[in-house]
Amino acid sequence: MLTIKRTTSDDADFQQLVAHLDKYLSIIDGDEHAFYAQYNKIDTLRNAVVCYEDTVPLGCGAFKAYDTKSVEIKRMYVVPESRGKGIAGLILKKLENWAVELNYKEAVLETGKKQTDAVHLYQKSGYTIIPNYGQYENVENSVCMQKIIG
Repeated sequence: MLTIKRTTSDDADFQQLVAHLDKYLSIIDGDEHAFYAQYNKIDTLRNAVVCYEDTVPLGCGAFKAYDTKSVEIKRMYVVPESRGKGIAGLILKKLENWAVELNYKEAVLETGKKQTDAVHLYQKSGYTIIPNYGQYENVENSVCMQKIIG
């Protein structure tokens, strides 16, 4: 049975999943990984979720305030053996619902062009590609996306 726990970045299971994510991204991003890593610190994330099957952590995600009306989706990850089962979509929906509860109206995110599965997930979930924002503005490998959530 799948369950999703609301937590923070202090959660040990969240930290373990993010460590796996970072290892995976270091392979995909190659030389660009150090650039992205500086924007993916988890020490201050107050809104994180971990998805479990029974007691086994399978995936995670988080968000942080981007501005007064928007959140930025961060640190989405599902362990390889559990991909293709709708878990990432479930995690994303739980994050969006939580953000709406906190009166946010939209979500933004950044992912990499090489992460085609992630781009597909976000598009399937209603996100549209927008001009790259903030630190990603002139980064050719970045894909920035947005969705109205509330």
